[in-house]
Amino acid sequence: MANHSNMKFKRELPNPEELKKEIPLSAEAEKIKQKKDKEISDVFYRKSNKLILIIGPCSADRMDAVLEYINKLVPIQEQVKDKIIIIPRIYTGKPRTIGAGYKGMIHQPDPNKAPNMVEGIRAVRLLHKKTIEETGFCCADEMLYPDNYIYLSDLLSYVAVGARSVENQEHRLVASGMNIPVGMKNPTSGDLTVMLNSIKTAQNKHMFMYRSWEVESSGNKLAHAVLRGSVDKHGNNHANYHYEDLRRLFDLYYNENFINPSVIIDTNHSNSGKKYEEQPRIVKEVLHSMRHCEDINKMVKGFMIESYLEDGCQSISEGVYGKSITDPCLGFEETKKLILDIADKL
Repeated sequence: MANHSNMKFKRELPNPEELKKEIPLSAEAEKIKQKKDKEISDVFYRKSNKLILIIGPCSADRMDAVLEYINKLVPIQEQVKDKIIIIPRIYTGKPRTIGAGYKGMIHQPDPNKAPNMVEGIRAVRLLHKKTIEETGFCCADEMLYPDNYIYLSDLLSYVAVGARSVENQEHRLVASGMNIPVGMKNPTSGDLTVMLNSIKTAQNKHMFMYRSWEVESSGNKLAHAVLRGSVDKHGNNHANYHYEDLRRLFDLYYNENFINPSVIIDTNHSNSGKKYEEQPRIVKEVLHSMRHCEDINKMVKGFMIESYLEDGCQSISEGVYGKSITDPCLGFEETKKLILDIADKL
């Protein structure tokens, strides 16, 4: 390939259709996904009163630990199935504020080895496939690279667009072509109009370029807000999950006649000041607001919770199994307690 830039073209990435044939989803798992997608979409269409919990590690760093974590969720989901839908987080691309640090399994399927995105893409598809087939869960991933969605389009049941991507036109347009819920986070500035513009764009149909094709999308009526707190010009965190914040979002939604006005509350990031142990308290406050106000109760569809096998976080070199190598997470025992506590309060 002629190269007239400052980039070195290292390896050609797999063809998405060929990779899907190489690592196919079983027919039984396809039926599981269809059923899960219907169950999840019913929540956003207000056909179901169940609460959604998008829960799991800040970043999926190793297949064995992530699968162990998700398997431990199976009996808990069975226990709360009448009230809660658990969507495990398998976030395989990790945005980095200054570009440094672990960028996720899609970059490095083994955090201790050199980046290899060809092997990373295969590992990510295999992890999502194994999760559905082994646990019956259909999972969430973050859309860091819009081009990579097609590798997982038959596997994902939820997609998150991060605070640093929500203003990007390509993310918005690709989200408009999905048929599963897409959560648009408020940007780090906290400007809700940016998030709402992203939702509105995703809910409408478009013509755009995608992976060397001219494509047409029909619009995604399941695009919705995710509140994750904000950071001011001095670097201070500000929460946006309080009653007044939820009331404000409700009013903004209804003043502009949005379709399916919905929100998921991110209990970590700037909402907790990355103090992972605050997540249960934040959940309880939002549940109280939902009980207090019917409008908020209808709008809040669930929570994003960062959780792994072990409390906290670590550097890659420490090598503690099941402990986050990015943002700190709630350990599994506290997670189990939190899920059961939420179910008791619904």
